[in-house]
Amino acid sequence: MVGITNNFNIKTKALWAKKRVIDGLPYWLPLLTHLKDTEKVIVQLYNHWLSNSQRRLLETNFGEEKVLSLISFIGLTHDIGKATPAMQTKPSFGNTSEENNNLDNELIMKLVHSGFNDLQDLQLASRKASPHALAGEAILLAYGVPASITAIVGGHHGKPLNETPDEDIEQHTKNYWQSDHDQSVQSCWQQVQRQLFEYGLTSAGFKSSQEIPQIDQVQAVLLNGLLIVADWLASSENLNDDINKPLFPLIKISCGVDDIDEEQRFESAWLTWQLTNEWEPQPVSLKPDPYQIRWQFSARPVQRTITEAIEAAIDPGIIIIEAPMGLGKTETALLAAEQVAYKKGQNGLFFGLPTQATSDAMFDRVTQWMQYLIRENATSQSVKLMHGKSQFNQGYQNLPDAKDALEMDDEGQSNIVINQWFSGKKAILDEFVIGTIDQLLLLSLKQKHLVLKHIGLSKKVIVIDEVHAYDAYMNQYLYRTLNWLGAYHVPVIVLSATLPKAKRKTLIEAYSAGKNQGEIQATDNSWQETDAYPLVTMLDGSKINQITQFIGKNDQQKQRITVERFTIADEALIDDILAKLDGGGIAGIIVNTVKRAQTIAQLVPVDIPMIVLHSAFLAPDRATIEQRLQATIGKNGQRPEKMIVIGTQVLEQSLDIDFDILYTDVAPIDLLLQRAGRLHRHQRKRPIKLRAPNLIVMGIEQDHHYGQGNEAIYQRYLLMKTDYYLPRILVLPDDISPLVQAVYDSKNDPDIVGLVEEKQVFDKRIAQAKEKANTYRIKKPSYRRRADLHGWLQQAQSMVDKDEQRANAAVRDIEESLEVVLLIKQGQHVTLLNGQSLAVDLLDAEARQIAQQVVRLPNAITRGQISKAIEILEQRTANHFASWQESRWLKGTLVLLLDENSHTTFLDSDITYSNRYGLSFIKKGEDND
Repeated sequence: MVGITNNFNIKTKALWAKKRVIDGLPYWLPLLTHLKDTEKVIVQLYNHWLSNSQRRLLETNFGEEKVLSLISFIGLTHDIGKATPAMQTKPSFGNTSEENNNLDNELIMKLVHSGFNDLQDLQLASRKASPHALAGEAILLAYGVPASITAIVGGHHGKPLNETPDEDIEQHTKNYWQSDHDQSVQSCWQQVQRQLFEYGLTSAGFKSSQEIPQIDQVQAVLLNGLLIVADWLASSENLNDDINKPLFPLIKISCGVDDIDEEQRFESAWLTWQLTNEWEPQPVSLKPDPYQIRWQFSARPVQRTITEAIEAAIDPGIIIIEAPMGLGKTETALLAAEQVAYKKGQNGLFFGLPTQATSDAMFDRVTQWMQYLIRENATSQSVKLMHGKSQFNQGYQNLPDAKDALEMDDEGQSNIVINQWFSGKKAILDEFVIGTIDQLLLLSLKQKHLVLKHIGLSKKVIVIDEVHAYDAYMNQYLYRTLNWLGAYHVPVIVLSATLPKAKRKTLIEAYSAGKNQGEIQATDNSWQETDAYPLVTMLDGSKINQITQFIGKNDQQKQRITVERFTIADEALIDDILAKLDGGGIAGIIVNTVKRAQTIAQLVPVDIPMIVLHSAFLAPDRATIEQRLQATIGKNGQRPEKMIVIGTQVLEQSLDIDFDILYTDVAPIDLLLQRAGRLHRHQRKRPIKLRAPNLIVMGIEQDHHYGQGNEAIYQRYLLMKTDYYLPRILVLPDDISPLVQAVYDSKNDPDIVGLVEEKQVFDKRIAQAKEKANTYRIKKPSYRRRADLHGWLQQAQSMVDKDEQRANAAVRDIEESLEVVLLIKQGQHVTLLNGQSLAVDLLDAEARQIAQQVVRLPNAITRGQISKAIEILEQRTANHFASWQESRWLKGTLVLLLDENSHTTFLDSDITYSNRYGLSFIKKGEDND
């Protein structure tokens, strides 16, 4: 830091920011160096990593120069709280070895020799009361820095303080100045703190703290996130722990701040870290046909009209696309993402879906589209698949690592790559992210490091698929998320085939509340009430635009489906199916519970080809089943002469499959329509008996009863209205919107005995869901003057930033459950369920294969006993597989051992696994029925 350090005294130069023993030798990093590293990184991230839209938002009211000065100041002072005796005498982390003790003592004596007399004798009774982030905020407050800025420093380790630490210096004076009363001792610390503060101030271009601007809460969240990213990067010694890829390494203890070439250090680190460039969206040309260029098919009228409307928009905000299944909403959304990214200045994409299965299916479609972007822009792009099983998605795992691709790519060829730096909490920061909707809803859950989700998602265009699939509890997080996305002016594209108009209205209003503080300009309220279909509703600035007319020939054929109600015993059900398949065909059976799927499957004669799919299969078995389904009854599948497919709700969401006849348990109308979308999905020749599509709805009993299992999953109020409005002839897509609006609009409640009472139950449960969600949900963005981050995460959920299952449960309101690896144990011999033996010393590939043998235990097995279940499984796993804790794939895994018949008894359940039926169980004392 030649030229810079001349302004500092020897005391300031002796302060350390980091220390560590490496290969038996002591290393350290001067505080001055880390502050300068962070300042350079945060400015570079601002200029070359943030999106244009994020920069515009931060520059609102200030301009670029002032904001650059502010972020420079934040970078240079974020760790000023380390310039305290509480920090400088803190022992090395996690290890009391002699080497660490020697390192600690050597650094303290360096400080003593620089002028901090008697520091080696300091005893602090309350060191933990003033952690360095809190201390930094307290010091900056004392210098008159605005609270909206100090809160960023106080929260730079993931959680802002609940209130300003105005009195901490007075209450814990010794932590800051080494002595409670001796001013000669205190002055040494006051001098270095003042020197660091004034250095940050003048280097940033401010003459006094009064020139530092006040920022609003939305800007504060983004700056807090930017600082955390910069601090993490500036604290990384190597790229992804690769010692051959140094970033900001420590230096030998014999060296000092004057020995460091700061410019060269930063430039080398940035070149090493920047493995891919940010996406730079280009304008979308409407001629020639952009769909033909990207996907080799001509745009349908609906697609062309939507694309033209978005192109004409000035300030597109939230865009809701309601259109039938199979119309190409995904391609429309991806093209729309290109358009709005260019218009709004976004540089990434998040595509959110209901389940892991739908995310996996969408991953292939998004990466296919990304290949077009890469060809056009001639630059590699990084992608992330975000859900708990992404490590087992073969297509994702086959992508090259960004740093390896860079080294191998001598010809400058661009690729889709995985950038490993964006992993764990940093995953949401990646450019292109496909994942479960939880990853988006977590934007509104109080948790440590929440600002990372905000800065990561506010860079992107957001696509939300199948928005109708989320329940009342999840919707509360969705609406709050839209408040914040609106505040960031993030374009959001919402897709649904079956959206109630009340939810459409709420989605628009939630987004507008953030972007325009609720202002919506419309000529009248007809946009709220229309049941036109297809329908596009777009908020352009504060103005509502709706598209109801789509000119041109539609190639999507209308479909007349005969609807039958069916209430017979399961044995008779199988007889009916076999009779209808007498001339061949594919029959689908979609039921509402895994247990019912298994019960029906076991009644199918063994000579009839059958596939069963639900959530209680091992991950590899489920992947195999899904591949088999696509290969047989997918769009281009080789259809067998006859087959029965039995599954749960997974069949209605994730797979492009086609039934000749469909049986389904009763469900709310939107889900029935989704299921009906799997019936005669593609144009093909069908068996004579099944040429006319037939939907058979099971479980509708007399007196508006629908069976205990169905009513445990779906609200009886919705089932009663679905039963009432479900026609004998269903015309798709014409009937979709009218039916959905009829069932979900309470103004259309028919005069049915008991419906009023069921509506009260329904409303009460929604109110309970809202109240429960509010406990850990962040507040709406505040536009009050001087609103800051203090108390923003008060009463935050603990550990959800480290535990994905706990985080998902928090935004889905689901019971905590357990995932286990299933293995077979015969005597002392342990195998996979396919009979493959396990090696004593596992190779990495073998450990990964074992980790894939995972299934989630049904809640009924562990309900009320989950702590006991965990304790038992942890003990058994430790007894049999202690070495697994060293494996990156198997650490923390819980194993459930089955006998040679794939059976075991656990807690009070008899459990069996079959690759035909999945995991099944019988509670002791429970009838097999």
